[in-house]
Amino acid sequence: MKRRVVVTGVGLLTPLGNDVQTTWGNLLAGKNGIAPLTRFESEMPIKVAGELKDFDVTKYMDAKEAKKMDRFTQYALVAAQEAFKDAGLDQAEIDANRMGCWIGSGIGGLETMETQFGVLKARGYRRMSPFFVPMFIADMAAGQVSIALGAKGPNGCTVTACASGTNSIGDASRYIQYGDADIMITGGTEAAICALGMGGFVAARALSTNPDPETACRPFDKNRNGFIMGEGAGILILEEYEHAKTRGAKIYAELAGYGSSGDAYHITAPAEGGEGGARAMRLALKNAGMQPENIDYINAHGTSTQLNDKYETMAIKDVFGDHAYRLAVSSTKSMTGHLLGAAGAIEAIFSILSVQHDIVPPTIHFKEAEEEMDLDYVPNLARKMQVNAALSNSLGFGGHNACLILKQVK
Repeated sequence: MKRRVVVTGVGLLTPLGNDVQTTWGNLLAGKNGIAPLTRFESEMPIKVAGELKDFDVTKYMDAKEAKKMDRFTQYALVAAQEAFKDAGLDQAEIDANRMGCWIGSGIGGLETMETQFGVLKARGYRRMSPFFVPMFIADMAAGQVSIALGAKGPNGCTVTACASGTNSIGDASRYIQYGDADIMITGGTEAAICALGMGGFVAARALSTNPDPETACRPFDKNRNGFIMGEGAGILILEEYEHAKTRGAKIYAELAGYGSSGDAYHITAPAEGGEGGARAMRLALKNAGMQPENIDYINAHGTSTQLNDKYETMAIKDVFGDHAYRLAVSSTKSMTGHLLGAAGAIEAIFSILSVQHDIVPPTIHFKEAEEEMDLDYVPNLARKMQVNAALSNSLGFGGHNACLILKQVK
């Protein structure tokens, strides 16, 4: 019999706030975290992004240590410290061998690669940082967090593009279910707002060129024309249910189901009709032992691209049938932008908080519906409603589809 997995701590660093409370409050208020691009000067046609606001890493760690980490690792460490504290964990009282760390990143230390390549070309290899490789590799977020929090159990990083955070959470849950760990520190982190990252997505014609922060990211709207890049991290503390109960932990929700599938179709475009995403949702429902009508809310992948939003809508209709029209479906990317490998992690936390507080965040900037896209996208205003169970979707380049189901603990 599989062991039950629950969430006992959460940590967030997003364009809407540098902690859970601030982010959640702004999310429910429908605040827009997308603003003019300030990270670097650019001649690119991209003028807006979901950057962190007023983030000073030296408030959380020594400046000398921070310089040895790329931003994506710094973000993960800050969010992990918040989640660890929120869970009421004490390193002195934990069996370190039974606590693991599994944190995904879609791209890793892209900014470090950009700057160090500049050093190599301008000044030669002898002037490159000796920390370049450990700063760049995607698994270093999990490595640094495990060092900081003393996690000696399963340690790794799932890289599945924009599904990295969701897959990492699902993969981490399996270590608990199968008895290899009692606690897993997990989630996703990303910091790809740099010339190299933005330039790559511009070349792929994936980003919106709309310079207006109030209309650039509008998931499910008829006039959507591409996604907006965001950055940040979301970290969860997963724990075996009986272990959490024994220590009197606060329990947010149960991670009831996880589904993962591949399109085997195209390197960037989703499969026709969103059939890969539909399979992931069905697998998550099967894993949870739940029926489609048991789901109340879907936090959609909802990137604001033409194909994703259309095909994800089709996939939801395919899986949920008539119940699709009774679901609340929203895209919080309308407020945060697309955090790539961190997106699924922050959106899993949003789903958890929706279950806990019986309220769902809106899809802001939604003005004009498209004929085929006729679900309830919770336009522009948060909605108070009963949320017994929520489903969170993530779909990534390479045909990666991942889905989590979070539900009330009973």
